Amino acid sequence: MNSKRIDPRLVLRNAQKADHDRTLGLFDLTILGVGAIIGTGILVLTGIVAAEDAGPAVTFSFLIAAIASGLIGLCYAELTTSIPNSGGAYVYSWVTLGQLPAFFTGWTLLGVYVATTATVANGWTGYLKSFLQEFDILLPASLLVPAGAGGIVNLPAVIMILLVTVLLTRGTGQSKFVNNCLVCIKLLIIFLFIFVSVRDVNPSNWHPFAPYGVRGIITGAGTVFFSFLGFDALATSAEDAKDVQHTIPRAIVYSLVLSTILYIIVGLLMTGVVKYTRLNVSEAMAFVLLSQGHRLAAQLVSAGAILGIIAVVYAFIYAGANITKAMSRGGFLPSHWAKLNSHSGSPNRALWIIGCLSALLAGVFDLHYLALIANVGSLIVFFIVSLAVILTRRQYPALERPFKVPGGKIIPILSMGVCLLLLVNISGAAWLTYLIWLVAGAVLYGLYSRHHVDLKQQG
Repeated sequence: MNSKRIDPRLVLRNAQKADHDRTLGLFDLTILGVGAIIGTGILVLTGIVAAEDAGPAVTFSFLIAAIASGLIGLCYAELTTSIPNSGGAYVYSWVTLGQLPAFFTGWTLLGVYVATTATVANGWTGYLKSFLQEFDILLPASLLVPAGAGGIVNLPAVIMILLVTVLLTRGTGQSKFVNNCLVCIKLLIIFLFIFVSVRDVNPSNWHPFAPYGVRGIITGAGTVFFSFLGFDALATSAEDAKDVQHTIPRAIVYSLVLSTILYIIVGLLMTGVVKYTRLNVSEAMAFVLLSQGHRLAAQLVSAGAILGIIAVVYAFIYAGANITKAMSRGGFLPSHWAKLNSHSGSPNRALWIIGCLSALLAGVFDLHYLALIANVGSLIVFFIVSLAVILTRRQYPALERPFKVPGGKIIPILSMGVCLLLLVNISGAAWLTYLIWLVAGAVLYGLYSRHHVDLKQQG
């Protein structure tokens, strides 16, 4: 195995070569994190996981996933502030483990962001369908369901992803305003759901509270962990962030805390209003409202979800393009993929690569399956990030650390343990798909990447 590590001082020097002005402040970063975290998880997966895995105890599944995310978020905060770079975990892996692990970390991240984008877009179609049905507009069922679930193609999801990609090619400075507005709309419809549904709670629906036992709760946590992936997208925004050493750690903490509170409240309300066995639908929040006759509220929620989920797609295409850009700079992918547009300052080629791949997956594969695939890759990456905190302290003790995870090695070790616990509860089918993705990466590395690696250009 090629263990050649990259000097973090080189990464820092290259990261300071700003090709465009930094545009993201603390508010923008927090909104970016919230926009990525609060999306398909709260609007779609809450109902599905309650029905299939955890029952009303889905709230505990969210809590476990939130604790895991918090531990990992602290590890990310230390690494992001000491090695600010758009490559995120891919660069941390290269700094601590070497060239080959770095490639597979980056390759895994690309798979995670593409699969996550596709999953979110799948859930978005459900809300679009629900919204249009309220106006007696029926779209052909075969064009709303991915090929993997019996349809022809999930056409709305494909179109939405491509339109978001177009928005991102305008540059973060122009597109962040649109994203901020979308996230605010999403928060408003969640508060509307809470306000309307709290009066319809029937405590008998919470019994049995954990029908699938502890294993169901843990399995549910492994699935809904996908819901918290947004905070790691913040690590890839380091080159666009103002005062990165202070803004990104705070944005990670703020977005995780707010998202966790909302997930738990919504999970309790959904399973309290409707029996968990009926919640296996992609537009769960609108379904719950309609079940109680709140047609106007359901229409508003569906409309808000249609707009709000777009913010999640925005965040993950942006993150995936940043990873593509960083890997291209390092020579693992063609160097011209990292080229920035002279007008917008955005990596348009990388954006279109991620956007088109995501659109393809969204049109073909089932939502729940895609979420599991994304979880495998993300948990492995988070394990590496937690390990990298320990390794960087040992390998580079003189490296400046504006933020340091408290408690020595305790939190990074706990973080690694939680990742392993969740990984062993993910289905074999998801593992198999992830291994196929790794094999494809190994072929790419052998034929191209190892011949073009350029340490001097990384960053």
